[in-house]
Amino acid sequence: MRGGLASVRRVAGLVVKWLGRQETIVLLAALAVGLALFTFIKIADEVVANDTRDFDVWLLRLLRQPDNPALPLGPRWLLEVARDITALGGRTLLLIIIVAALGYLMLERKLGAMWFVLAAACGGGVLSSTMKYYFARGRPDVVPHLAVVASSSFPSGHAAFAAVIYLTLGALLARFTERRRTRVYLVVLALSLTFLVGISRLYLGVHYPTDVLAGWCAGLAWALSCWLVARYLQYRGSIERAIPTTQADAAPPQPTRGS
Repeated sequence: MRGGLASVRRVAGLVVKWLGRQETIVLLAALAVGLALFTFIKIADEVVANDTRDFDVWLLRLLRQPDNPALPLGPRWLLEVARDITALGGRTLLLIIIVAALGYLMLERKLGAMWFVLAAACGGGVLSSTMKYYFARGRPDVVPHLAVVASSSFPSGHAAFAAVIYLTLGALLARFTERRRTRVYLVVLALSLTFLVGISRLYLGVHYPTDVLAGWCAGLAWALSCWLVARYLQYRGSIERAIPTTQADAAPPQPTRGS
């Protein structure tokens, strides 16, 4: 029994060590980008073919009162909470966050990171707007909207842009943080905000579920791609180097005099 537990612990330690290698992290990130892009393309194909209509309608109606689709499930205060959360993915608030992050990086004299964040944010915004224009999917008409909307529906701009900004900033700031628990906190916080923004769009009835899923996939693929590019640019010296988190990240030791 003890021998079996020791073997399990040994294997678990090897897995953790393997997952901590920089080459493994890069490989997993690249695979995640491919998976996110594949999922987005699959969802987009089914949306264009109108094969997701039944699922989309079912889930939106599931979030409303059966006898009155204008009323969402849950207590009254939950609607106000959803509206507050959905603002976290709005362009105005995200713009404020971007400007604040750029100001911080400029004050810290991390100009390479500042220009990179600006390029990543602008690129993500252009990508989201272009996809909306291309697909031109109408907003849900099966339940009343509980928030004001004007653009097309697919993919969800709130979900995509929240993923782009929060995940890109979270991953980049984590690279400049020494403590592992702080890095984990930043990434988990970014993922949680992205998830909550997407869920709020469903609760308010302004997006189909497939809109949100596609927005998450597109935003995740863009954010991870930006993270991989940032690592490469840091390696080349175009962006300020991150705080070493493993021996693979640390600078090589300098030779001592006389060696």
